[in-house]
Order: sequence, then C-alpha cells, then structure tokens
Amino acid sequence: MYDDTIKDFIRERVSRDIQEERISGGVVTRFPPEPNGYLHIGHAKSICLNFGIAEEFGGITYLRFDDTNPLSESEAFVVAIQRDVKWLGFDWESRLTFASDYFPQLYEFAEELIKRDKAFVCDLSFEELQRSRGSLIEPGTDSPFRNRSKEENLELFRRMRAGEFATGLKTLRAKIDMRAPNINMRDPVLYRIIHASHHRTDSQWCIYPMYDFTHCICDALEGVTHSLCTLEFADHRPLYDWVLENININFHPPQIEFSRLGLEYNVMSKRVLNQLVENRFVSGWDDPRMPTLSGLRKRGVPPAAIRDFCNRVGVTKQNNNIETELLDFCIRNTLESTTRRAMAVKQPLAVEITNIEADELVLEAPWHPKNEELGVRTLTFGRTIYIDHDDFAISPPPKFRRLVPGGLVRLRYAFIIECLDVERDEDGTVTKVFAKYYPSSKSGSDSSGLKPKGVIQFVTANNGVKAEMHDYDRLFSVPIPRQEKFELEFNPDSHVVHHGFVEKAVFAISDDPNFQFERLGFYFRSFDESPNQDQLVFHRTVPLNQGWKPKL
Repeated sequence: MYDDTIKDFIRERVSRDIQEERISGGVVTRFPPEPNGYLHIGHAKSICLNFGIAEEFGGITYLRFDDTNPLSESEAFVVAIQRDVKWLGFDWESRLTFASDYFPQLYEFAEELIKRDKAFVCDLSFEELQRSRGSLIEPGTDSPFRNRSKEENLELFRRMRAGEFATGLKTLRAKIDMRAPNINMRDPVLYRIIHASHHRTDSQWCIYPMYDFTHCICDALEGVTHSLCTLEFADHRPLYDWVLENININFHPPQIEFSRLGLEYNVMSKRVLNQLVENRFVSGWDDPRMPTLSGLRKRGVPPAAIRDFCNRVGVTKQNNNIETELLDFCIRNTLESTTRRAMAVKQPLAVEITNIEADELVLEAPWHPKNEELGVRTLTFGRTIYIDHDDFAISPPPKFRRLVPGGLVRLRYAFIIECLDVERDEDGTVTKVFAKYYPSSKSGSDSSGLKPKGVIQFVTANNGVKAEMHDYDRLFSVPIPRQEKFELEFNPDSHVVHHGFVEKAVFAISDDPNFQFERLGFYFRSFDESPNQDQLVFHRTVPLNQGWKPKL
C-alpha cells in the first residue's frame, strides 16, 4: 500500500522504538474521530498514517470514536465514518471502541485526581472562566473555588454526577498553574455538565469528560504505542502527559504531532462544512463538491487515488495547503489505464448529414486505445448526429480547429464532414447544421486525401441516450478561503448541469461506473440516480489533464 522507500520522522521513530525494544507487544495505533460530522480528505491522511504504520510494522489499529459531546454527535455520523474508513481500504476488525465505553473508568480517574488534591469543582460561568485564563502575555487568575477541600470537591462532583445541577452550572477543573506560559495548563476543565441524551449511553450520564482528559486515558487503556495527532495538539501535549502522570495508570503513550492536510480552494473545518450544509450552499455532506470522503466517493473518485494522494503529500511537521491539481493528477493517474473511453455531448447541436443513403452505418471503436482487454463497442453513423455547440462557430476565434461554415472536421472513429449551411432561430442562434460526409474518409481506412485540422466527438441520434451531466469546479473562488464570512468567497459556478447525450453502449456497461468522455473528462455514472434507460446521470470526477505535472 505504501512505498517502503519513503521514510518520514514518524516511521523512523517507530522503527527506532522497535529496534531499541521500547515496544513489547507490537505497534498499536488508533484513529479517533469525533462523530459530529463526515470525514474529509484531511482525515484521510490520518487514517492512512495510523492504519498504514500499523500494517507496515505488523501492528494493529483501533477505530475509536471520541463521543464525549452529546449535543453534536449522532449514530448517523458513526455509521458514515465507519463506511468511509472501510471504503478507503482499511479494516479495524474487532477493534471498534468508543470513549463512552470508558466513562466509568474516566469517572474513577477524575475522583482520584480530586482525592489527590489535583482537581476541584469550580462554579465560574463559561464567560468568567474564559476571562480568568488571561492571555498569551498576561497570567490567569485563580478561581475563588480553587481552595475547596478535597472532601467538598468530592461531594460536589458526585452531586454533579447525580444530576443535581443544571447544564453548565459547575465544572471539574485540574489544579495545575494559572500562571503557566501554556494556556492549556491553566487549570483546564476536565468535566462539564450537559443534560442531553447520548447516542450510546442515553441518559446514564449528565457529566461528560473533555477531550484532553479523555484522549490520553483511552490511549493508555488501549495500549496505544504511538499517539499520532495533528500539529494543533502540540500545545496540548503537556496536559496529555500531566493527566497520565497524575493518575494510577501503568502505561504512558508518547504523543507525536504531524502536519494537517490542507487543500486549496477548500475548507477542512467541520464547523464551516456543517454551515455549508445547513445554509444549503451544498446539497449535503456528500455533495460532490465537498472535500468529504462521501462527496469524493459520490463524484467517482477511487479510494486508491486518495491513498496515493496522501502518500505523495507525505508526513511533515509544517502545515501547508496542497494544490488541488495534485489530487486531480492522482485521480487521473488511477483511472487512466482501466477506464473505458466513450463519446458524449453536453450541449447538443444537431447536424444533418445530407448525402448519407443508408439509415445508418455501423462502426466499431475500442473502449480504450491502449487496453485491449476492455474490448470494442459498436457505434453508428446516421442522418442526424449531435456535436457540442462549442465545436461549431460561425465566426471562429484564432486557431479554432473545429467545424466552421465551409470547413472540414473529422468525427472521432467515423468520417470527415464538411459544413454546408446552417439553420437559425428568430434570435439568430444556430439550431442546426447541414453537412456532407466523405465516404472514403472512414477512420482507419481513409483514402480521401483530405486534411481536416481537428477531431471532435459526436453521438448519432438513434444511438444516443439522454444524459444529465453534472460538472464541478472549485468550491471556493480563492485558494485559501476565510473561515469567517466564507460565503463571500463561495464559488456560485461550482456546480453546472448539462443535458446532453452519451453513446448507447455506455448503458450496457454495468460492471464499472467510470468513463472517460472524449475531450470532456472522467465521469462517474450514478446508478442510484439513473435506474432506467430513459436518462443516465453522470458526475464529473475530474477534468482532463491540462499539462500539470506533480512536484511531489
């Protein structure tokens, strides 16, 4: 799955730990998503890293849901995340866990901190607590409740657990140092009160642990040997270590940070992605424009392309935004050699062949010019064909190599035609082209001596199926969208629908939904949206290559 010649600082660390016998039971990693949204391509990097390292070093990986906030989590997200991880090509086997599995142990560890005078119950409101934390240049101030006795704190915490206090009325905080340079160490909240139904524990609990308290303990309980996190958790590492050093637990995983994956013209914030969904900028989490794995899957992106993309991006300690062209390259590179070619027209313009005598001429064309195993398909050439409107011009721009009045063009896999005349509507728009074809110019056996400048695709009227074709562009109009007021940079042309035709032979293919439509791009047939022969539905997976080459 991974190129074993590629090394990074995490793999070097794991290899060194094994060689120095710091790991006794094998490598153990985990992927710990919060079930409050769908996974996006940034998560794919973490998935590939955690599962990939375990696979390379003969270890195991847990899929562990960080389900500590019942206000934003749901079983639907749990199901979607499992589907995405499996689709990406990874299997946690029997190692599916939830933070909520450990709620009883977490509670006992919290009581232990109280008994050791390492935690206290605080009555400050959220706003008061935030003000008391200070800033990067000013120290925080102690809570007036910091010096409660261990006995009083224990009683209050148990009453919190029993549901005697309203949501947000009290918190349990670690007792560390309000003057610490690292704000995360200024008596952070460990537990808060939330009276809400949990997707797994229902109403058994009304106090919920914070991520920084939960994550490190779950890692230790599961024997995680390398806790891999993105760089924003580097400042949280001292708290990760503090919790494990101040409770009675016999395992202390190292936290190792790596850079997040950013993708130009996209956002990776689940908060912003959720706003895009809720405000109906997109049709849902699986909208093909979204950087979510479900959106990419709906667009026809193969999981192997995403794994290749994550492999090429690599693992570093410096955050950066990757060009969308690299993802496009990986998609094309994965699809290129195995995807059937076909012809389609997005904006049909009728062309009447005036000199054809037969109802139709039968032709053959390969499904792929370099992959003979895919075989051939049957085409027809008849009196009425369709070409794309963009392939005809009355007054062509410079270097236009398609059909013009009096000009010649070759039809892919068929004949050379010459434009004789046009038909217009009341507005002067061309609605039909009249042309003649040259019988001796058949593709593969041309003896006409004619030299047309260009080749265009076509679909014969009686050999075409109606097609609804969805084209997608960048979600945002700038490479690095703002997290706030993102709607000002949303690309209104990111989704365009065309109603055209595709070859009838496409309909008969049921074993592979991916096609490359000549000169248009790679498209994915949606069987769910096109259950019958009257009209097929396609989503453009990726445009054709415009000469871009990867730097990575």
